[in-house]
Amino acid sequence: MNIVIVGGGKQVHFLTKSFVSKGYSVTIINHDAEYCKKLARMHQANIVHGDGTKPYILEDAGVAYADMVIALTTEDPNNLVICQIAEKMFKVKKTFAMVNDPKNIDIFRKLGVNNVISTADIISSFIEQKISVDDITNLFPIEEGKVTAMEIEVSADFPTVGKRLKEIEFPRDVTIGCIIRREQAVIPRGDTVVEEDDKLIILCLPMVQSDVLKTIRGRTD
Repeated sequence: MNIVIVGGGKQVHFLTKSFVSKGYSVTIINHDAEYCKKLARMHQANIVHGDGTKPYILEDAGVAYADMVIALTTEDPNNLVICQIAEKMFKVKKTFAMVNDPKNIDIFRKLGVNNVISTADIISSFIEQKISVDDITNLFPIEEGKVTAMEIEVSADFPTVGKRLKEIEFPRDVTIGCIIRREQAVIPRGDTVVEEDDKLIILCLPMVQSDVLKTIRGRTD
């Protein structure tokens, strides 16, 4: 897979390391010449110095052959332009744009950029859902908050201990995707019994999260 990333900062470093480790070909575009030299020393990636909003720079970076373009600059208008050029001029099928101001999300979508990443929304959603939920060791939104994934460790005093999953009255729109039990992954069935110290990997809609917690823990706080 060929991936083009436009921008800089920690997100670019983390994504590049992850993609390269998976064997993907990565090209990074950045307007700062010194920063490009730093990127070249740090990563096994193609580095292009230039303005990623310019079609000829994107062309030089091989966007026409890219499977994915990710715009991660600090300027929302630039991220919008990058994705629009990649989609309309170079026919890139997958583009992702970071939105620094959540108010711009609807604008991006109206202008044809469907994959919008709002860091502010993700962080605020995480904080709101994490508050006072000590038993949740991992929680994050999926697809811009449409679905919540959480990991709940089962304590001895939970009313669900010793019950089979089919005996537990979960709300609708909830799936127990996996149970981590003594460092082993268990794909649960209806007759799987919940045990103390199990870690339940749960997918649910955000609006039923409190009901899920109450069902599993017997309380929401």
